[in-house]
Amino acid sequence: MTSVLTRPTRERSSLTGILVKIVLLGIVDALAVFALFTLFMQQSWLVFGIALAVTLALNFIYLKPGLLPAKYLAPGIVFLAIFQIFVVLYSGYIAFTNYGDGHNSTKEDAVTAIIARSQERVPDSPAYGLTVLDQLGQVSFLVTDPDGEVFLGGQDRPLDEVTNAGTDGTGKADSLPGYTTLTFQDLISRQSEIASISVPLTDDPNDGALRTPDGSTAYLYTSTFVYDEQADTFTDTESGEVYTDGGNGSFVSADGTEIQPGWKIDVGFANFARAFGEEDIRGPLLGVVAWTFAFAILSVALTFALGLFLALVFNDWRMKGRRFYRVAIILPYAFPGFLSGLVWLGLFNQDFGFINQVLLFGADIPWLTHEWLAKASVLIVNLWLGFPYMFLICTGALQSIPDELTEAAKVDGARPWSVFRLIKFPLLLVSVAPLLIASFAYNFNNFNIIYMLTGGGPRNPEAGVDAGATDLLITLVYKVAFGSGTGRDYGLASAFAILIFIIVAVVSVIGFRQTKALEELN
Repeated sequence: MTSVLTRPTRERSSLTGILVKIVLLGIVDALAVFALFTLFMQQSWLVFGIALAVTLALNFIYLKPGLLPAKYLAPGIVFLAIFQIFVVLYSGYIAFTNYGDGHNSTKEDAVTAIIARSQERVPDSPAYGLTVLDQLGQVSFLVTDPDGEVFLGGQDRPLDEVTNAGTDGTGKADSLPGYTTLTFQDLISRQSEIASISVPLTDDPNDGALRTPDGSTAYLYTSTFVYDEQADTFTDTESGEVYTDGGNGSFVSADGTEIQPGWKIDVGFANFARAFGEEDIRGPLLGVVAWTFAFAILSVALTFALGLFLALVFNDWRMKGRRFYRVAIILPYAFPGFLSGLVWLGLFNQDFGFINQVLLFGADIPWLTHEWLAKASVLIVNLWLGFPYMFLICTGALQSIPDELTEAAKVDGARPWSVFRLIKFPLLLVSVAPLLIASFAYNFNNFNIIYMLTGGGPRNPEAGVDAGATDLLITLVYKVAFGSGTGRDYGLASAFAILIFIIVAVVSVIGFRQTKALEELN
């Protein structure tokens, strides 16, 4: 008997679906409006236009009847664009800039920061009555100048006159509608935050700013560096030194001294020129590239060889207790990789590790601090972590090979080694070759094992970047980008990331072509 929905039931189901669609679309639109408002305030017009177009497109797709394929494809395409395409394109863009420590904002922000960092209190500065206000977590200064006029300002917000402030018995402004006046206890709990605030007097940063040591009185501070907007120069009022725009994203004096911070600019292929042109970077980089290939190839080869050997052994019906051994073999694969890394880190400890103290009877072997021993150690640990995966896929591939082929070969007089070499192994490669390519790509970027065991060390002290003997390209990118040793340099790190992308893409294309050739041969 075939049951059908009655008309009222279909109508209720349709109404529920429409309501769910409206609610979900409303949530998406609310988030989009918030994002669009933020982008509008930041004047990010390109991203604003893209976000607006995507929002309108999603509303059109889900509100218009029909377009069923687009309704299913749209979410995947949006997330692909956000988390994959955008990341790749943005990394590519950063590779052509000087983005990094001291060069992470605009020139206007750099000018403001230089003035703020070099501020000193003006001798005999008049005292300004101060009340610290809060509005949605943002601190503002309510200032009463010596003439009794009241102004409101904040960090990077010049003073603006107000007329509706409340005052105390001395004529000092102490409240403002829409703001919360901080109490003495509030001032104490937020003392460091309030003391760091610098409120500009006017739009011209050279006019100085108000700062407070105690939250009740503000004083005038001016910078020892004076900015000439027309000439685009800074002048040190103490030494008379003039700093000009050096064209590299910073102000530079005649003797080459730079003022920090600078600003982000496009540098073309300068980062790639540094990577392959400067000896103290090129040499370590080539060493890291060579080790990355060696690590990825050896990891795949060793794990595949051990996994295949165990799969052949435990695929033999004559082996007793096969189920128990199979479960025991995949245990390393069942534990989180970072936990296994921590365990092996303890085992390899030079002074207290189990390997040195127990297995080697108190030997003093620097497993993780000697260049070649460290490389061997990470390969051993990666073999421990990787062979269960290869064992599983090889077991599945072997079990998918028809028994008739091997039986026919045996009837024709083929020996077991010949059966494996000429029949089983070629057929197995057709199945596992794509997984071997994927495993190579994974190990090429195997950040966890290197970071957990050696941190990329032992470090090369002669390198212009923080490169070590066991660093892979991915760990080198991390250390260059996030400031381990030589400061953060996102531009150079992004150039290295593009190199990784190109290498993995080329290897993958070649590998998949070889896989296709194997399929045609079989």
